[in-house]
Amino acid sequence: MSNSNFIDYVKIHCRSGKGGAGSHHYHRDNWTTKGGPDGGDGGRGGHVIVRGNKNLWTLLHLKHKRHIKAGHGGAGSGSRSTGAEGEDVYVEVPLGTIAKDVETGEVLFEITKDGEEQILVKGGRGGLGNDHFKSATNQTPRYAQPGEDSVEAWKILELKVLADVGLVGFPNAGKSTLLSVVSAAKPEIANYPFTTLVPNLGMVAYRDHRSFVMADIPGIIEGAHKGKGLGLRFLRHIERNAVLLFLVPADSDDIHKEYNTLLNELKQYNPELLDKERILAISKSDMLDDELKQEIEKDLPNIPYLFISSVAQQGLTELKDMLWKKIEG
Repeated sequence: MSNSNFIDYVKIHCRSGKGGAGSHHYHRDNWTTKGGPDGGDGGRGGHVIVRGNKNLWTLLHLKHKRHIKAGHGGAGSGSRSTGAEGEDVYVEVPLGTIAKDVETGEVLFEITKDGEEQILVKGGRGGLGNDHFKSATNQTPRYAQPGEDSVEAWKILELKVLADVGLVGFPNAGKSTLLSVVSAAKPEIANYPFTTLVPNLGMVAYRDHRSFVMADIPGIIEGAHKGKGLGLRFLRHIERNAVLLFLVPADSDDIHKEYNTLLNELKQYNPELLDKERILAISKSDMLDDELKQEIEKDLPNIPYLFISSVAQQGLTELKDMLWKKIEG
């Protein structure tokens, strides 16, 4: 997933189809010159439908296709024939996509399963034919309903990455390196801030052919909840993770303080994130001896923790065990 190809937010203009007009037809044939009303109903207008596609990872394909239009319904006709339905138009999206109303910001729905479909904008209903309006006092109604108008609206599609484990840490904490070691993912790795500019997903193999998905979220900095750094653009991806793995390097000036800063950014963005399971991994621990580890342990937060080294591949099996236990729990 290259940086330029990852799009997780698009605003699209949708127009559903107009409903077809009902018919005000009267029955006529070789033997009937003044038959009763037999006008059929108009067909409904096409819907704009959002459909989940497990093979998509980005909203890139919608970046330059901002206007979505469904087909109009056909008019009704004689012999109570209903008009054709307008053609529905399908918008394929990756799993984890939510739809919002531009005006209110209301979340309309979320797509989490492959093939799941939700109507984003409904097509107009077809009008009733004159056959519906006949009565004992009006046996030849000369009117039928027009179809409902189409609906035009701007909608927001926003992707929140679906993963079991989300990596949380400052830039250069070693998140990309960890992901590259425990999975087949190949994120860009370098010794400068914000190397990771998009969420990277990796499938982590576990015991007995089991696996789980880990997401490397772009590094958080203090003030991220206000939009600093990469800020709000990527904090939302953490909302989908079942377990949050906090990564703080062993050479940090104050591991506990760094953890609290990260935790505060999540809290300021969305307090519900604090309800998720949390694990602390002290990365780059191959530089520590047992005595230094004991000193560090005295001032660690009261959550499950362990010392790891992605480069030396130390503690990674234990980390997987701990993560799997949390995921299953």
